[in-house]
Amino acid sequence: MSKAVRISDKLFHNAKLYSSVDNRSVTAQIEYWAKIGSCVEENPDLTYNLIKEILIGLEELDQGEYSEYKFG
Repeated sequence: MSKAVRISDKLFHNAKLYSSVDNRSVTAQIEYWAKIGSCVEENPDLTYNLIKEILIGLEELDQGEYSEYKFG
């Protein structure tokens, strides 16, 4: 279910710029930022790159792409 929300012109402008670079819609870009922001708030000690790698790994699991990790 989607809902309409009001955002600042500046946020919309920035989302539009980034969305064109990342080949996302403006809505998808804002949702992506919200997802990353939520992860950062829940895990303040993790870097952006580590959070992004974790999200990629979770998506790979959801798509059935995984392999056993061998330590050492």
